[in-house]
Amino acid sequence: MRIEVLVDVKTTLGEGPVWDVAEQRLYWIDSLGCKVYRCTANGREVRAWDVPERIGSMALRRRGGAVLALANGFHFLDFKSGETQLIVDPEPGEVSNRLNDGKVDRQGRFVVGSMDVNEEGPNGALYRLDPDLSLHRLDDKIICSNGPCWSPDGRTFYFADSWSGEIWAYDYELDTGSASNRRTFAKLDTSSGGAADGSTVDAEGYLWNAQVYDGRLIRYSPEGKVDRVIEMPVKKVTSVNFGGPNMDILYVTSMSKPPLPRFPVDGIQGGSLFAIYDLGVRGIEEPRFGG
Repeated sequence: MRIEVLVDVKTTLGEGPVWDVAEQRLYWIDSLGCKVYRCTANGREVRAWDVPERIGSMALRRRGGAVLALANGFHFLDFKSGETQLIVDPEPGEVSNRLNDGKVDRQGRFVVGSMDVNEEGPNGALYRLDPDLSLHRLDDKIICSNGPCWSPDGRTFYFADSWSGEIWAYDYELDTGSASNRRTFAKLDTSSGGAADGSTVDAEGYLWNAQVYDGRLIRYSPEGKVDRVIEMPVKKVTSVNFGGPNMDILYVTSMSKPPLPRFPVDGIQGGSLFAIYDLGVRGIEEPRFGG
């Protein structure tokens, strides 16, 4: 195994790596810098798009372009023009909240959670945007939504409220997109100040979680047991996703500045996009949004 800095763009809050199998490109975002980035598997041909608000997550669309979870609602992004178009704001008037982490399920629905911007109050909720652009609430009373992903068969949905100290599992209904029977999947060791951030599931059904402020990536078995621990060169790792020509490179985002004063700072590599090679594990292609 080896860890390399793939792109050194010093994202303020790097998040949400997404590998595009069709175009063989990696996308990721700077949540606080209001940008979407793209590069090749080896970190070349870097391109960026500005977006008008803080961005929590993005997913590619079957029709081209992307769907974004911006601070004040779901938007489409046209890569050719750079223009964004509002779809719906799920929390109008909630000035203390913003949309955060999200991913697309196997049926093409975009599941995104909101968060309290001060990461203190349980003001957030979990939403599902369907391909017909209808909006549905799946859960609520969340402080900081993070780490949505699914088991390979799509029937188990994983999600975390970062400050709960847990990663949860839900039963996920394939036909309707409903989530039920929330339970604890894994408990984190939070003694050093870490919290659950972005996650992905590999082809073997193991969940990988970036534990922000603790500088570790944890691989959990389908039973929620710690299988592997990777110590990263920075503390503020934020999200993970597999990609590359063989889907065997683990891409890891990080932040250059903490969003709040109480969080620790990193060295010169903070904000870099990292690539981890030779893990002996492959990922699963991320579905595209159907709308």
